[in-house]
Amino acid sequence: MRARSEAFALLAGGASADLAFRIAQVALPLVILHETGSVAATGLVGGASGVPVLLSPWWARKARQWVDSGSRLAVVAVVQALALATVPAAAMLGLLTPELLVVSGLLLGCSEALATPGRSALLADTGDRWGEGKAVVLLTWQDGLRRIGMMIGPVVGAFAVSTGLTNGLLWVEAVAVAAAGLLACTVRAERAPADTPTPSIRASLRHRPDVLHGWIVRGTGCATWFAFTLGLSVIGAQRGEPGVYLAAGMTGYGVGSVIGTAVSLAVVRRLPPVLLAGMAWAFVGLCWTGMGLWAHPPVIALMGALSGISVALGIAAISVLITRTSHGPERRALLSGQTVVVNAGSSAGMLAGGPIIAAAGAEVTLVGAGLLTTLVALIILVKAGPSRCGTAGRDRQHHPDRAA
Repeated sequence: MRARSEAFALLAGGASADLAFRIAQVALPLVILHETGSVAATGLVGGASGVPVLLSPWWARKARQWVDSGSRLAVVAVVQALALATVPAAAMLGLLTPELLVVSGLLLGCSEALATPGRSALLADTGDRWGEGKAVVLLTWQDGLRRIGMMIGPVVGAFAVSTGLTNGLLWVEAVAVAAAGLLACTVRAERAPADTPTPSIRASLRHRPDVLHGWIVRGTGCATWFAFTLGLSVIGAQRGEPGVYLAAGMTGYGVGSVIGTAVSLAVVRRLPPVLLAGMAWAFVGLCWTGMGLWAHPPVIALMGALSGISVALGIAAISVLITRTSHGPERRALLSGQTVVVNAGSSAGMLAGGPIIAAAGAEVTLVGAGLLTTLVALIILVKAGPSRCGTAGRDRQHHPDRAA
């Protein structure tokens, strides 16, 4: 079946590119620091790349609809690969400067703002052609493969760096991204009629309050994520065990998220998506609160695993809400909006996280962030009401392909 082979090509390409990204992130700051001698410059690429993503609701409204086939996704991937290759090429020539890092980051951000939702939308479209319910299955697999990359990528990167590979890892990432684009070339286009209006993210949300509710709880979790990563790093440093607490939390989270992804498809078929999303992030908040109250590596590893399971279930629930109620241009708009929500929440949290931890302390920050996440999730559950939280699969009847 052609849809199955196309789905495999998209999943394999995306997974390999994401794994290469996780590996290269270990080497990127070292290359920049070695070439520029500036600690501040190490975050320029990542910081600059976030700007186009955050602004994409305004500049990318039509551009994201253009990425409606594998060949067009490949064009974006080539641009992305060129942006990535700029850093190792400039380092090799001794021309790496902060200005060049900013330009590379901006170009990378523009391509990522189109490639990330574009690949997800193509994957969901391929799932629709494969069979009923396959869209959310493929998006869940995509998230699961990404989480596996989160687990093993940094380990592989650290080992490679210890053997002397740094600049080479950045070249590997650029090649992997280009190869992922070429793999996608076989995916056929799913084009709307020429006279179809280009929907904005806001317009696509107008009759989908459940998606908005899901974004609010996920965005809150992204905004408070800093308490988990930065907080555990600070706790470890303050207790004379640098890296131990973060390693325990991230290892537990990684294992839990893989388990959560494996069981999520069975769970989302049995629980209403809004209820599942709200419950998932409410439980994540309780896990972070527990980390703050009992900050010991075994407890942190356990709470990290439980939060990883919950996040995977919550993300799967939101994927169900999007894939069951949208198609074509509106689905692309919604997936783009989700990318913005995740990036905006994470960026805002990281920006404010340092000062908050410095003022309140890491343990108190974990407790506060956890309680806030749980509170927002509970408010959303109350606001959504029993009519939305108590009817599993209600949105299925609104799917445009239901009658096909």
